[in-house]
Amino acid sequence: MFKRSIKITIVLQKNNTNFIMNERIESADKIIRNHIVWSMGAGLIPVPIADFFAVSAIQLDMVRQMCKLYDVDFKETEGKAVISSMTGSGLARLGARAAIKFIPGIGTVIGGMTMAVLSGASSYALGEVFKKHFETGGTFLDFDMDRLTKMYKEKFEKGKKVAEKIKKEQERKQEVVEKVEQKEAAKKDQKDVISRLTKLGELKEKGVLSEEEFQVMKKKLIEEY
Repeated sequence: MFKRSIKITIVLQKNNTNFIMNERIESADKIIRNHIVWSMGAGLIPVPIADFFAVSAIQLDMVRQMCKLYDVDFKETEGKAVISSMTGSGLARLGARAAIKFIPGIGTVIGGMTMAVLSGASSYALGEVFKKHFETGGTFLDFDMDRLTKMYKEKFEKGKKVAEKIKKEQERKQEVVEKVEQKEAAKKDQKDVISRLTKLGELKEKGVLSEEEFQVMKKKLIEEY
């Protein structure tokens, strides 16, 4: 009976640990996704260099939130150093693509779209590396830069697909929002026309407008709608 009680206790503790771990991973994934979206938004900034620094600031904030989630001591100076060292190759690619924005007109559009995806990919890769490191009990003091940088590069490639998927989701949401807004605007216009027609009818009944004037104004109002 005593042994059985111990086994039950161990199983319950294990289940509780797994539950906490799964919840923490879900929270980490949300943090990463949010910062991917924000990084992609920053990548669309039309001014070269400004977008670059904006993405870096967003990534630093992501690491700060990850540290809070995993109860890891965060130091901004160390955080910047680790991020800079790990994302060096990725940031070089971002810088090269950002140069396209210097081309007036189409360069800004193409450069912004390219930067958005690469910025999102970089944030995804960085977030996944820190999540993996912190999940195994790691801190800023025991970073294996060679191993984690290699992991970052691998995740960066996957991150491009993730960013593309998020980009398409955002575009679909925007299309839905625009359609809803168009429908609401149409309903508002319809109500406005009905209201104006009602007023015209009242003016005709009061003798302010003749039948001919009423018909002319009514036709014009309908044509405008």
